[in-house]
Amino acid sequence: MLLASCSACALLLATCLALELATRRSRAPAAPPAPANPAFRRFQRGYYRVYLPALAADWLQGPYLYKLYQHYRFLEGQIAILYVCGFASSVFFGLISSFLIDRLGRKKSCVLFSLTYSACCLVKLSRDYLVLAAGRVLGGLSTALLFSAFEAWYVHEHVERYDFPAEWIPVTFSRAAFWNNVIAVGAGGAADFFAEGLGLGPVAPFMVSIPLLVLSGVFAVKNWEENYGEKRAFSKTCGDGLRRLLADRRVLLLGAIQALFESIIYIFIFLWTPVLDPHGAPLGVVFSAFMAASALGSSLYRLAVSTRYRLQPVHLLSLAVLLLFFSLFMLVFSTSPGQESPAESFLAFLLIELSCGLYFPAMGFLRRKVVPEKDRLGVMNWFRLPLNLLACLGLLVLHDSDRQTGTRSMFGGCAAVALLALVAVGRLFALSRHDAELRLPAPPAPPDAADAPPEP
Repeated sequence: MLLASCSACALLLATCLALELATRRSRAPAAPPAPANPAFRRFQRGYYRVYLPALAADWLQGPYLYKLYQHYRFLEGQIAILYVCGFASSVFFGLISSFLIDRLGRKKSCVLFSLTYSACCLVKLSRDYLVLAAGRVLGGLSTALLFSAFEAWYVHEHVERYDFPAEWIPVTFSRAAFWNNVIAVGAGGAADFFAEGLGLGPVAPFMVSIPLLVLSGVFAVKNWEENYGEKRAFSKTCGDGLRRLLADRRVLLLGAIQALFESIIYIFIFLWTPVLDPHGAPLGVVFSAFMAASALGSSLYRLAVSTRYRLQPVHLLSLAVLLLFFSLFMLVFSTSPGQESPAESFLAFLLIELSCGLYFPAMGFLRRKVVPEKDRLGVMNWFRLPLNLLACLGLLVLHDSDRQTGTRSMFGGCAAVALLALVAVGRLFALSRHDAELRLPAPPAPPDAADAPPEP
């Protein structure tokens, strides 16, 4: 498994690099003024100094969470309950995080993230089950802050304080996404080095995360100014979001696809370690290969929607859901008790990550097109609720099942859920044929062609 995972990671990274180069060649020539602006570049660097260490700390904890609980001699059912605590915490704090950071302040919320996530990591030193459960609750709060406070602070500063053009915002976030992929791949190798290479055990990556979190918080305190959001009523925001969800069939279909697809991904996050670890898989290297597969999916998406190929995001969303279903179908057979095939399971997991790389940018594009900005927060709250509930129910079912058959049954159930997602994406695909909002805008005509006189 060590050779297979290292080879897969290297091959995926090389393919990803080749696709990125192909995407750059096929992109329409444009020279945005943003990178040449010194003030903007300084502002970007100040954001990255805080945000990127926070991302690194988060990714470092991915490969060894399940292994740590297993190392503490907890049963799989007990570990499943710990994961449920994390998901339930994500449901609650995900609903209120935007309101919390608007009132507390975006900078203070980023510092709070550093403190709560550091405490979450320190808690991993305890072998007490209730203390670890409390740590999962802190992890849910920290994750909610990570995916809301940093972006909210940046957008406000970009537009309100510095008065940079709004068109420059995607420049920063696209670079952050690139470095996020690089950090994620590197984090797997780093976690493996500290846990296995140095023999420090599965708790080591969590301890290594703490200095990065402290660094992020210190940079935020020293270099960032505070900003606040406008006060909004929670009930009105959720009410407006629900009305938008029920009034627009496209939004309802997107919500169904997101809940079904991402709940499967949450269950996959729990199951991949117990499937591969008994066969001697190096968890950190495997995690790096997963992240490389996800980055490859993102590169495929950018190439597919480039001016050379002009595939539509709804097509790529359909491909992502189909890949997910096929991967789960493979896992039903590769995890059959007594006939396990770790190589096939590893390949299926890579395909799941590849589907994620296609899914997230496609879903982001479609969501921005059909959900107005004023209703987006309320709609996203309603999207998250069934997503996390499905994941929690799945893990609770696994908690009550036999270890030998439970994993295979769970993948079978996930395949059935993916089939429902395929039905929903098929309906969305049919709608997109007659809906220009769900499609990429047509490329502008070349200036010389537009000015040319008509042929006689």
